[in-house]
Amino acid sequence: MSQQLAVPAPLQPTLPVAGSDLRFPVRRVYCVGRNYMAHIREMGNDEKAPPLFFAKAPDMIVQNGSIIPYPPLTNNYQHEVELVAAIGKSGAKIPVDRALEHVYGYAVGFDMTRRDLQQAAAKAGRPWEIGKSFDNSAPCGAVHPASQVGHITGGKIQIAVNGQVRQQSDIGQMMWNVAEIVHHLSLQVTLEPGDLIFTGTPEGVGPVTGGDEMVGSIDGLSELTIKIA
Repeated sequence: MSQQLAVPAPLQPTLPVAGSDLRFPVRRVYCVGRNYMAHIREMGNDEKAPPLFFAKAPDMIVQNGSIIPYPPLTNNYQHEVELVAAIGKSGAKIPVDRALEHVYGYAVGFDMTRRDLQQAAAKAGRPWEIGKSFDNSAPCGAVHPASQVGHITGGKIQIAVNGQVRQQSDIGQMMWNVAEIVHHLSLQVTLEPGDLIFTGTPEGVGPVTGGDEMVGSIDGLSELTIKIA
């Protein structure tokens, strides 16, 4: 018996799979809050804390090449370029030495942030959602299967705004590598195919405004280009 829906069902967000006509269906979006020592220091956070996870809604995904509006309620809208791990196999309490078996592939992502709202919420002891989880806050590029590009453990990561490099580091500088991130997150929730994990950003985060163009890149992956309307 078919279900009768009270309202139209939302479309499931998908991302292109590089080199094919396939699409990667997005189920959940998780982010690591602090994973590069220099970024932790520039934000004045605890250097010894374990991985910190927060979530964005799947429909906050933005496709490569999009033009997005400047978000409401903020005067400090900032970029954070990140390696994104796409999960292709379900699992809970995944051991570190088996974690990469659950990774389908990798992409370049931006964890867009309303920094003033995030910092005000943190100061008041409130959740970060207002600063992190909002419309168009999760741009993400094409997913490259690990079977083609391997598992990314090093290589340059950077973002340029209007042609000027703002953030530049190496994936090898992550405090927690992809396998360790998958392990820690799988202790909290069961990971399923379609989950995305934004793995944290290096130092150099900064503001963008209307008319700015951001180009993010990671060695071996397709660039991600987003413009602010």
